[in-house]
Amino acid sequence: MKLTAQEEYGLRCLLRIAKEGETASLTIPAISEKEGISSFYVAKLLRILRQAGFVRSARGQSGGYQLARPAHQINVGEALTVLGGRLYDPAFCDEHPGSEAICANSVDCSVRSLWRAVQTVVDRLLSKTTLQDLLADEQRMSSWAEHLVKTSELSRPLSPRC
Repeated sequence: MKLTAQEEYGLRCLLRIAKEGETASLTIPAISEKEGISSFYVAKLLRILRQAGFVRSARGQSGGYQLARPAHQINVGEALTVLGGRLYDPAFCDEHPGSEAICANSVDCSVRSLWRAVQTVVDRLLSKTTLQDLLADEQRMSSWAEHLVKTSELSRPLSPRC
């Protein structure tokens, strides 16, 4: 369970395009240079994002990439899902049972419950985050995220016995 380079770089490409505004277009070489990512990889990421409807492209002299919707309408969770998927997928347990055909803990697994809870928290946070939110500076974003965590169920201590 970790974010992939594809998810990180894809989100960075979306942010770079969003920073240029709604009227300007950015080319693959410009994004590549500004983000320090190879042109080949930027092209791959933008193809994924275009096919999913997050960016649009125009050919020609003034061509390039723009957001397909305003930044406040682009949900970060949806973008990350398109770029790589979820941190935890319930099918993981079926695909990785260890050396046995069926996981030894398939009926009663506290670890699976933990991963589901982690995914739920991540989904909630990402569903409340838009590309517009990420255009804020790091201090503002940190304050926003801390506030969100403090006002959620995460701030409640676990009961001694569940």
